[in-house]
Amino acid sequence: MSGAALGLEIVFVFFLALFLLHRYGDFKKQHRLVIVGTLLAWYLCFLIVFILPLDVSTTIYNRCKHAAANSSPPENSNISGMYATANPVPRQHPCFKPWSYIPDGIMPIFWRVVYWTSQFLTWILLPFMQSYARSGGFSITGKIKTALIENAIYYGTYLLIFGAFLIYVAVNPHLHLEWNQLQTIGIAAANTWGLFLLVLLLGYGLVEIPRSYWNGAKRGYLLMKTYFKAAKLMTEKADAEENLEDVMEEVRKVNESIKYNHPLRKCVDTILKKCPIEYQEKMGRNMDDYEDFDEKRNTYPSEKSLVKLHKQVIYSVQRHRRTQVQWQILLEQAFYLEDVAKNETSATHQFVHTFQSPEPENRFIQYFYNPTFEWYWECLLRPWFYRILAVVLSVFSVIVVWSECTFFSTTPVLSLFAVFIQLAEKTYNYIYIEIACFLSIFFLSICVYSTVFRIRVFNYYYLASHHQTDAYSLLFSGMLFCRLTPPLCLNFLGLTHMDSSISHQNTQPTAYTSIMGSMKVLSFIADGFYIYYPMLVVILCIATYFSLGTRCLNLLGFQQFMGDNDMTSDLVDEGKELIRREKRKRQRQEEGENRRREWKERYGHNREDSTRNRNIHTDPKESNFSDISTNRSSKYTRANNRTERDRIELLQDAEPLDFNAETFTDDPLESESGRYQAGGRYLSMSRSQIFDDV
Repeated sequence: MSGAALGLEIVFVFFLALFLLHRYGDFKKQHRLVIVGTLLAWYLCFLIVFILPLDVSTTIYNRCKHAAANSSPPENSNISGMYATANPVPRQHPCFKPWSYIPDGIMPIFWRVVYWTSQFLTWILLPFMQSYARSGGFSITGKIKTALIENAIYYGTYLLIFGAFLIYVAVNPHLHLEWNQLQTIGIAAANTWGLFLLVLLLGYGLVEIPRSYWNGAKRGYLLMKTYFKAAKLMTEKADAEENLEDVMEEVRKVNESIKYNHPLRKCVDTILKKCPIEYQEKMGRNMDDYEDFDEKRNTYPSEKSLVKLHKQVIYSVQRHRRTQVQWQILLEQAFYLEDVAKNETSATHQFVHTFQSPEPENRFIQYFYNPTFEWYWECLLRPWFYRILAVVLSVFSVIVVWSECTFFSTTPVLSLFAVFIQLAEKTYNYIYIEIACFLSIFFLSICVYSTVFRIRVFNYYYLASHHQTDAYSLLFSGMLFCRLTPPLCLNFLGLTHMDSSISHQNTQPTAYTSIMGSMKVLSFIADGFYIYYPMLVVILCIATYFSLGTRCLNLLGFQQFMGDNDMTSDLVDEGKELIRREKRKRQRQEEGENRRREWKERYGHNREDSTRNRNIHTDPKESNFSDISTNRSSKYTRANNRTERDRIELLQDAEPLDFNAETFTDDPLESESGRYQAGGRYLSMSRSQIFDDV
């Protein structure tokens, strides 16, 4: 079992990263390099978190083995018997190998490869791929050129920071420039930037994660928040539709102006391929027009403007598709929460759904997760489970905050993480050490990584589930993970006093800290910033608890969910009305499908039999005459014949009229056709008419 644990965790972490990337990314539509780069970044970061407890247990065993070797009496000594009598510890020393022991020499090489690969990804490759994926160029050379120009300032900032540290070391007379010291300066600069961002995200996650589970036990709170999200998402959905319409109008003008033999026609064809299918059919090239582009002196767009248009098309199409999918997911969530609120007072203890799931469920899930079990889980057990989980997570958060403020104290040891590890180290209970280390670093990682998944920087960075995350956001998340994971691991080792620079003990360091080098080269960072800056997590936790950031965003005009705000209540009422309309619309659709199904079951077979008999007994001359009369009648009959329209409405199940509407028309099909322009183009809804017809 020496290397089996390491191999199993390597395989498990790979499939975990692949599963998360499949949930947020789209393997079919996104570029392979984007998928591979993001998967590699996520995989390396998760691997560090899962392998670090094995490194801790192996280091404790090596310390025990080293202590046992130093305390054993020398061989061929005259006083060996008296020494053994006075010191019987070596014979009873509990230095046994842990089940997950990793042989010497493997972990330093492993950490060195993982760390420097992740640093190469986050500082060089991923920023370049980010600009490359977002570029609107039509060739590989053009995209590379755009990426290099955009990252020139980015890379210049790195050189400036590294140069400042280099000058500091060169001016200091007590230090001599060597390769190991230069390597330490680079690691310190990267970890300083990562620790600065780590404390901000950790302070938010330590409070928000327990509070989210506590609020998850409140059905009314969840339903109000869902209504609030529906109102905001509907506004974003309308903006995305208007933006897509505007961009498609520009594409249409460019498509009409640039003819088939223009040199830039290939660029226009590339843009058209990125447009939705319905717009591609409308803006298909007119192959009958063989007019040369140089016969008329028209103004044509330049290649630079087409590159900009291509970039806008990619962004607008992705945003429109994302809002559409999110709207459907939010509707399902709102309908389910309303069903839970209705079923709480059910006397039969059977969970009844308003709408059945369109996808067939697994038989195994249907057998165990039956309506009775679903009622007990959703209406009774789940709220209490969330409350208990929220209390447990709150206790973990308090332990983390206390340890962050006291981990620098070695005599006495005040950090609770260090106390737990040292108690287990005395008995050499390696399983307990690995479990305690894994739970501790896993909770810290959840607090940090979940904040990365939740934050949203306008529409530039946004991780959306159900395969709706764009390439820019995926690569940006990989960059954040690679920058946050090394300082997170160093902070964890400092909390457990496994880092010699924190514990100030001359003990064998872990293999992970050995690749970081001696931070004594930059003493003001090792003894100052790394020690006292994590204490700011207390201030950030207090600010998150009182929702100071949310209140500031509300003052700036970004509406956030707050229970004691008039704007929040207005948006909740607005979202409730939107959900009510969508629910009524879906009910009408299901009723129409049921009517059509009943019609087919009643009259389908009879009509088929009568049609078959009519075809058999009808004279060919009469059939020809009937065809001619049918053609004549269809030619001269008015299109809005009432009898014909009634039959079409019965078969096609046109939606019944909404008598709450402002206008009323005699023909519902004519009112429905008013939503479309000639050619089938959907009218973009204005600000004042967002909720007129959802």
